[in-house]
Amino acid sequence: MSVDQPRVLVVEDEPAQREVLAYNLEAEGFAVSRAQNGEEALLLVDEDLPDIIVLDWMMPRLSGIEVCRRLKIRPETRSIPVIMLSARTEEIDKVRGLETGADDYVVKPYSVIELMARVRSQLRRVRPSTVGQRLEFDDIVLDSESHKVQRGPDNIKLGPTEFRLLSTFMEKPGRVWSREQLLDRVWGRDIYVDTRTVDVHIGRLRKALTQSGGSDPVRTVRGAGYALG
Repeated sequence: MSVDQPRVLVVEDEPAQREVLAYNLEAEGFAVSRAQNGEEALLLVDEDLPDIIVLDWMMPRLSGIEVCRRLKIRPETRSIPVIMLSARTEEIDKVRGLETGADDYVVKPYSVIELMARVRSQLRRVRPSTVGQRLEFDDIVLDSESHKVQRGPDNIKLGPTEFRLLSTFMEKPGRVWSREQLLDRVWGRDIYVDTRTVDVHIGRLRKALTQSGGSDPVRTVRGAGYALG
């Protein structure tokens, strides 16, 4: 799995539906995890926070509504977009799903093309750099499509790791990222990297961004991690 790939968790108890969803998402360039019930979904979320969750409503043992409710009351998972899938077509059911915290509601049977568009729409909100969007913070501009960074009139040359670090920071300015969270997002969970490596690359990023005398935009939060601004 590429560390740049957005991660989608598909939660669906029907095996055929689950595989169709996963196949189409992987064809769109997403890294897909699969859960066959709500309990497994919560365990997978704890192990590896996804960028988006596609969640079936009707499942045995733990319904999609209850999974959504639990995710949305936890600070660490509250901001993960949830797209609820349901055969329930009544407006009151849709309202219930959205009021529980779902970010979108798709009625079965659905168009796969439309569902992929809705996933990309949610992704633009939480991971804009992965869909080629231009990010700006103060005088820093990051163009994820052309892989270029500019600060004021100066072009900033960054290595791949420093570029991913800056993308992560610029997607959520002000958010404090722990070293472990940055390792997960920038290096990926499949690669063992010492947390001190994060400090080394943060240092390189700072040096590149301040090479023309500008102030350091990366803030060290003692005992917590790093933030932009």
